Parts: sequence; C-alpha cells; structure tokens
Amino acid sequence: MFRGELHAIFVAGCFALASCAQHPYGAPTRVIIPRGASFADAADSLSNAKLIGWRKMFRVYARLTGGDRKIKPGTYLLRHGTPWSDIVSALHGGHGLVNTITIPEGYTISQIVPLLSRTLKVPEDSVQAAVRDTSLLARLDIPSPTLEGYLFPDTYAFPIGTTARQAVHEMVYDFERRWKPEWNARAESLQVNRNDLVTMASIVEREARLPEERPVIAAVYYNRLRKGMLLQADPTIQYALGHHVGRVLYKDLTVESPYNTYVHKGLPPGPVASPGVASLNAAANPASVPYLYFVASPDGHHEFRMTLDEHASAIRQVRAAKLTSDTGIQRLALATPAPRMTGISSKKAVTKSTAVKKPTTTKSVAAKKTKAKTAIRRTSRTKKKTTTTGTRGTSTSSK
Repeated sequence: MFRGELHAIFVAGCFALASCAQHPYGAPTRVIIPRGASFADAADSLSNAKLIGWRKMFRVYARLTGGDRKIKPGTYLLRHGTPWSDIVSALHGGHGLVNTITIPEGYTISQIVPLLSRTLKVPEDSVQAAVRDTSLLARLDIPSPTLEGYLFPDTYAFPIGTTARQAVHEMVYDFERRWKPEWNARAESLQVNRNDLVTMASIVEREARLPEERPVIAAVYYNRLRKGMLLQADPTIQYALGHHVGRVLYKDLTVESPYNTYVHKGLPPGPVASPGVASLNAAANPASVPYLYFVASPDGHHEFRMTLDEHASAIRQVRAAKLTSDTGIQRLALATPAPRMTGISSKKAVTKSTAVKKPTTTKSVAAKKTKAKTAIRRTSRTKKKTTTTGTRGTSTSSK
C-alpha cells in the first residue's frame, strides 16, 4: 500500500512538472536526435541543451503518456521553457523537425540553387524563381536579375515544409542583419554604392586564400579602378564562363560577357559569389597600400607589386620557387598555371612555360655509361662462350 502511494505521488509529480513548465521563450535551440537513438538518448540530448531538467522524471512522464515510442530522428528547433507535453509530442510526431543546410562562403547561385532544392525537397525551378524575386531585388536596389551575392553564406535550419521563397527570404534577411551601418559611410567615401561594395567583396572572397590578405587584395582592385585600369580579376572570368574551371586559360579571356573584366573597365554588373563578413569588411576597409599587381604563390599567399616590371620579376621568382620545390621539372613545366597580371599570364608566358625541352641530365649521362659497360661485359662473355660453343657466342654478341 505504501509503495503504491509513493508511485502515485511520483506520477503526480511528473505531471505537475509537465504542466507547470514556463511558456516557450528565447531563440530556438537546435537538438539533433540521431537515427536509431533511444528515448533515453533523446532525453540526454535535451538535457545537455538545457531544454529539460529532471531527465529521469521526463523519461517516466514520456513512458506514462506513450510518447517514448517511435520517436522520429532529425534536427529539431525547440525553445527553452517548452512544456514537456509539447516536447514529447514533437519527438513522437516529428513536429519541429528542420532541414539544416550550410552555404559556404564564395558559393554562387548556380551552386546554391541545387543545394537548396535537395535540402528543401522542392523543384529547382521554384528555387530559380525565388532567387529572382522582384520584390527583394527592388528592396535591395539590385540592378542584376538575380540575388547573386545577397544569399548570405551561413548554416540555416529550415522547418519541414519551408518553401523556396521562404528560405531565400531568410537568407536575404540574414544578409541584412549582418550588414553594418558604417559600411554605408565607407562605401560613400570610396565613391561606390552598396551593390558595388558587395561586388568587390565577392571578388575578394573568391581570390583570397589568407584572411590577412583580403584588405590588400581589395586595395589593389580599388587602385586599378581609380587609375582607369582594367580590373583583370580571374573570378569574374570564371563567373562569365558559367562553369567551374580549375584555372583560367588565355583563351578564356576573350569570353563575351559584361563580367569579363579583361575587356570591360570598371566593376562587373554585380557580385560573382556570396561574400562573408570578412570579405565585406575588407571591401569596405581596404588597406592603405599602393600596389597594382599581385601573383599567387604555391603556398597560397600573394606577392604584391607596384609596377609592371616588378610584377614580371615577381612572376619569375614564383615560377623559380615552383621549379625548385617540385622534383618533376618536366611535369611541372607542362602543368604550371600561366602567371597573371592580377591573376593571369600573357600568351607568350604560356608558350614559354610549355615549350620546355627535355634537359640532358646527369642521370641520362649515367644511363648511357651503364649501357656501355653492359655492352662491354656482354662482349667479354661472348669471347669466353665463343671458345666453348662457337655459334652461341656469335649470337650472344650480336644482341
């Protein structure tokens, strides 16, 4: 009897805790329930996320209500203070499940569209329509036909059933939240508008490999713009081609496109990728340097120079470093990318690098000597064999 009363009190306490929970508050917290996880595992994850207390009583409550069976795995978004009954219902019915997607910095719309389509399980056509939302284009004052550059690179958790339009709006809102008001003033001082600044940031995003070089790369392009020089930015050529290429070739520089900065002066019509905060900040705050050229080194850093002669010298140094670091000189000469103005070499440089004759090395001389020695030894053996076998010696010496 006493044990039964204790059980009743315990059950009553569980339901009291479930009913006395606070109202949901704060930003949603992400909880991942792995496939094959038990309800005890789920309770541990919820407790670690501080969405529940008294995990043992929570498990008893779920068992008594039947909510501990057939929980659905996935990523859930739940707020602190959510009643136990709602949490159990979510796990049991799959409510609050979300699709998580990560958009890397430097991704283009052509890469984002299929990724969104697969994650949201919607047709690509609907995503293509969403990234051409005229209301968003007008609100952001974007002259381009798409939201290229304004779908902020981040990790998103979209609830099940999210439409392409809702997802794109959330990504644009994220861009607006990350945009710093002081960047507007910086854009004005640089004599560019916001779209120009985002465009510059997208080029920097695709060009930079080392974080500390972002402001310097931005400065090089701004310096070229101020002097009326062609921008000659490789990322714009890659964007104009409409597909990924490992390296830009000389023949690619003639592509017909307003994004071809080897032909058209000034910035391209719009961004060529989605820049992150670091590249946006670099475009808004370029370094105070006089450089007009740079060339990439094998380790990812760039050599910056002020004059064309200095740049040509830097190209030779970089090429020499590549030759020194690679033991296969012949293979390297055929595979070495062409040196660049800000990124790409001239046709002569390409021809020179690929027209390398096979050198006469010490190794080849040694091989010839070895061959000669072998012939001598064979001749010696032949003489001996001729003494004993006659014709066999002749045949051996003729090999």
